[in-house]
Amino acid sequence: MGLLGTLALALGASWASGLRLYAVVATLGLLGRFAGLALPGTLGVLTTPWVIGLAGLLFVVEFVADKVPFVDSGWDAVQTFVRIPAAAVIAAAAFGDFAPGVQVAALLLGGGVALSAHGAKAATRLAVNASPEPFSNVAVSTVEDGLALGALGLAIVAPVVLIVLVVAAVLASVVLLPRIVRALRRLVGRLRGGSAS
Repeated sequence: MGLLGTLALALGASWASGLRLYAVVATLGLLGRFAGLALPGTLGVLTTPWVIGLAGLLFVVEFVADKVPFVDSGWDAVQTFVRIPAAAVIAAAAFGDFAPGVQVAALLLGGGVALSAHGAKAATRLAVNASPEPFSNVAVSTVEDGLALGALGLAIVAPVVLIVLVVAAVLASVVLLPRIVRALRRLVGRLRGGSAS
């Protein structure tokens, strides 16, 4: 895998990890072990059976938790301390065959990309939780599942497209996240005002 492919896989995996870390690890492990995908750098460790098994088990837990209103936000809060550092490590590992300075740059870039995806996801899910019906949670969560796996697929088959989309997604989250936070604050203010009367 060349530089472009490695960059696309590192960015795609980092961005997708901000949404579904365990699905990313399990999918990369399965593709490397059974589909012949040559994982760059030191990502070959993901093909270890116990890594695939553990990631698969945690994905099942996450899949269920992410479909339940308010449980999903609690899960996201805890996963903030897992998804972002793990995505940074995945990005650095993808560049394991490059110079240490490149690996550190990949670590920082991977963590930042995952932070943007995770922040947008968590803020969006808080807004969705304000809806009284549970179906929107399931729909949004299912879209996130598809986006995470789609990002990995694009990284493999259309690296340039994936890089452009990740850059656009990061820029969109930088622009939209403050607006989402302001909207959530207004909603919380209204809810507090309504409960006080």
